[in-house]
Amino acid sequence: MNIINDIKHAFYKANTVEKIIYVNVFLFLITALSIAFKSEFIIQWFALPSNLDDFLFKPWTLISYAFIHERLFHILSNLLVLYYIGNLFLDFFTKKQFLNFYFLGAIVGAIAFLSFNYFAAKSGAPLGGASAAVSTIFVAIATKVPRYALKLRFIGSVELWVLAAIWVAMSILQLANPDNGGAIAHLSGAVFGFIYAKQLEKGNDIGKWFEAILNYFTNFMKSKEDTPLRTVHKSKGRASENEVSTSRQRKIDTILDKISKSGYESLTQEEKDFLFRAGKK
Repeated sequence: MNIINDIKHAFYKANTVEKIIYVNVFLFLITALSIAFKSEFIIQWFALPSNLDDFLFKPWTLISYAFIHERLFHILSNLLVLYYIGNLFLDFFTKKQFLNFYFLGAIVGAIAFLSFNYFAAKSGAPLGGASAAVSTIFVAIATKVPRYALKLRFIGSVELWVLAAIWVAMSILQLANPDNGGAIAHLSGAVFGFIYAKQLEKGNDIGKWFEAILNYFTNFMKSKEDTPLRTVHKSKGRASENEVSTSRQRKIDTILDKISKSGYESLTQEEKDFLFRAGKK
């Protein structure tokens, strides 16, 4: 029981990126056990069917497929990238925007996969994995701060746009495979990440509708036993938090502009420390 409590405690303390990773790992273990016992239940009911008719009977797979991995290398590559790039993403975007990018990227990848198979009259293996969602996150942050440099062991500093280009190029190479529907999903997620990030720069949040849906279900799950006094107190607290968040976002935007113009190394130590602290919240 202590182990279970420790896992619960670690999950609730984790940030948004880490919680997504925990869910992926948990479902991977269940999938691996299912396969070990010669059962295809998880794949059949939670991976995305390649056939549109089959999908219509399992519409939840539009999202659930993004949490289903069969191969260890597949989940390791996705989650390692998601951990480092996702936490960097939170330095420049909000937690809710992360969820918007992640889930909408997965949905766009799924729609592209289904559409490609339908018009190409193909019916291959079902689609599973977080690659489309991860590609969305990767390309979005590279679009936001392309000159942000990451220090890689044995290689040195590499700008983010270069790493994102390599990641996308790997999916382009996969188009040569006979079963290339997955590559179509990955590339669609990448394109969506670029478009979404560019629209945000213009002040247009094209994922706001999805955020509203998430907020609705979150509020629906919350207890409705709050007294009027507690409700008023909560509202004041939220107003104060919004003011702090707006001020913090303005400072982040100023720093981002400086990075875009002069690169990450042009930042003062105080500015670098601020970005580091912001990413931990």
